Amino acid sequence: MTGTDSSSGRTRVVRIIARLNVGGPARHVVWLTAGLVPAGYETVLVAGVVPPGEDDMGYFAEANDVVPHVIPQMSREISPQDAVTVWKLYKLFRRERPQIVHTHTAKAGTVGRVAGFLYRWLTPATLMGRPRPCRFVHTYHGHIFHSYYGRAKTRFFLLVEKTLARMSDRIVVISPQQFREIHEEFGVGRVGQFRVIPLGLDAGVFSNWKERRPVLREELKAGERDVLVGIVGRLTEVKNHALFLQAAAIFKEKFGAATGARRVCFVIIGDGQLRKDLEEQARALGLADDVLFLGTRSDPENFYPALDVVALTSLNEGTPLTLIEAMANARACVATEVGGVVDLLGAKSDAKTAAPWAVCERGVRSPSKDAASFAGALALLVNDETLRDEMGKRGRLFVEQSYSKDRLLADVTNLYRELTEEAAESKVQSPNAEVKNESSTLDSI
Repeated sequence: MTGTDSSSGRTRVVRIIARLNVGGPARHVVWLTAGLVPAGYETVLVAGVVPPGEDDMGYFAEANDVVPHVIPQMSREISPQDAVTVWKLYKLFRRERPQIVHTHTAKAGTVGRVAGFLYRWLTPATLMGRPRPCRFVHTYHGHIFHSYYGRAKTRFFLLVEKTLARMSDRIVVISPQQFREIHEEFGVGRVGQFRVIPLGLDAGVFSNWKERRPVLREELKAGERDVLVGIVGRLTEVKNHALFLQAAAIFKEKFGAATGARRVCFVIIGDGQLRKDLEEQARALGLADDVLFLGTRSDPENFYPALDVVALTSLNEGTPLTLIEAMANARACVATEVGGVVDLLGAKSDAKTAAPWAVCERGVRSPSKDAASFAGALALLVNDETLRDEMGKRGRLFVEQSYSKDRLLADVTNLYRELTEEAAESKVQSPNAEVKNESSTLDSI
C-alpha cells in the first residue's frame, strides 16, 4: 500500500515537539505515539531538552513505553542552533523515510517544516517532477499571535506561520474557536487545510474521583466545609497567575465575610521561573495564610478531586487540558474567556445579569485581565455549592462524550488515512499531480 513501509506494512511517522515539559501537548504527543501503534503507525517521537526552571515529563513518556529521539539544540526561543536542529531533522528524515511528518507547537512546527521542505525537494527526482512523497501536518496546541511578545516580534512570527502554512498539507486546530482565531482573524492557511481535532485524555484515570477526594484535603488539613480554589499550570507569564492572586485578594476583601465559618484556601499547583515573584506578591497582598504553593505534582487523580473550584487565568490558550481534566473530575471551573475556553465552558445561561462575568453550562467565564470580575465569579461559585455540583456533572458528561483518548486516536488515524489515500491518488494520476483542498469544508466547525 502506498504510504507504508513495504517490509513491515506499517506507515512511518516522525512526530516532533519542542520539549516534553509539563503540560497538555507533552501528554498529547505521547498518547499518539503509543496509541497509534495498533492502527499500523510506526512513530519516532522527536523532542528537544527541557530547560532549567521547567519540569520534565520524560517520566510520562517512559510510563507509556515511549523513548524520544532527543535533539539537544532544539530550544523554545530563536537561536543560531536552529540551523543545527534543521540539519539533524533533515538527516533523520533521510534515515527514517517517513510518509508523514507531524509537528506540534510553534518551534517544532518551524524547524520541522523547514527540514521537511528540504527533505521533500532535495532529491535528484525533483528534476523529473517527483519530490519525495511525504505529507506534513502541524498541530496548533495554542498560538503566539498575542500575549507572548511585542508587536514587532509578533508580526514577524505571524509572517513565518503564514509562510510555513504553504508547506503544510494539513493544519490541525484543537477547537472551533482556535480555527476562528488562527485562520479567520490572523489569516493563516487556507480553509481546506484545516481539521478540527479536539484533545483527548484517559478519563478512566479519574473514574473513582469521589473516593480520592480526601487524599490531598487530608494532606492540607482542609475541613469538610472548607472550599479549595485551585489553579494548575506552569508559573509563566502567559498563565497570568498574578491575576489569580489579585482576584484572591479582592475576594478576601469584598466577599470573605460572606463565606461565614467556611475557610477559602487558594491552591497553586505547578512550578516555574515566576514562583519566587508570585510568592512575594502573595505576601504583599496579605495572602500569606490564604495561598498554598504546592509545586509540581504528578498525581492529578488526587489533586483535582480535592479542589472545589478549578481556575484558569491565562492570557492565551488553545484548549487547556487543565479544564478538561477538571471536568473529568466533575469540578466547576472559572476561567478567562480566551481561545478554546469559550468552547469548553459552553453556552451562556439565559439568565440576564449585569455582572461582567458569564455563567455558562460547565463553568463561569470572565473577561481577560479583569481581576475584579474574576473575584466576583469566584464568589458566585464559592457560595453556591448546588451550582458547582450541577456544572461538575455537566462537565464530566461533556468530557466523556467529546474528549476521550479513543476518540483522539480515531480522529488522527482518519486524518493519516486521508493523507495516504491522497498520496496514492496523486501518484496514480500523475507524478506532478497537486492535491487541492480548497473546496473541502470544516464539518466540525
